[in-house]
Amino acid sequence: MFYETRENRHGLAHDPFKAIVAPRPIGWIGTRAADGRFNLAPYSFFTAISDVPKMVMFSSSGRKDSVRNIEETGVFTASVAGHALAEPMNTSSKPLPHGESEFAHAGLTPVMGQLIEAPFVGEAYAALECRATELFQPKTLAGTLSDNHVVIAEVVGIHIREEAIRDGRFDMAMVRPLGRLGYMDYCDAGDVFEMMRPGR
Repeated sequence: MFYETRENRHGLAHDPFKAIVAPRPIGWIGTRAADGRFNLAPYSFFTAISDVPKMVMFSSSGRKDSVRNIEETGVFTASVAGHALAEPMNTSSKPLPHGESEFAHAGLTPVMGQLIEAPFVGEAYAALECRATELFQPKTLAGTLSDNHVVIAEVVGIHIREEAIRDGRFDMAMVRPLGRLGYMDYCDAGDVFEMMRPGR
């Protein structure tokens, strides 16, 4: 089959785009508003974009509290949502009234960053402290701004719980980071295998 995305007439029960571009890591974004209130939200349009310097990005469909808070403070955290935290992660995605904490709603412990004024999930095996470098709305082919808000940031600090380190590595098989597939589907890193890159 083939279809043009402009008309999006794929003839399927559900749009397959997000199932094709998958799995997508989940950025569990923790922010603090200027008035001190905490916010936590999972974003599946999230990834690392470079190693030197360490940089990540996420994109929000609409200008949600996470983006507003980062506009105000310039900082955020990204906690790793492992398999054991799947339910609290999903609970934290509920649209709560403005100012109500998703940390409390999901029964999670907010821990303030060491270098930035933003909270991360205390129960997570790892978390990144990030300072935003760019916030923008990407343009469409027509030249108009989309209603997506992209945040690019440099990672300035990394938290890893000691039990998640094995043989000098972050233990992916134990943490089992979640990935978002299409529809309501998720996967985790339960089947971890190693392949060495070919030499020249």
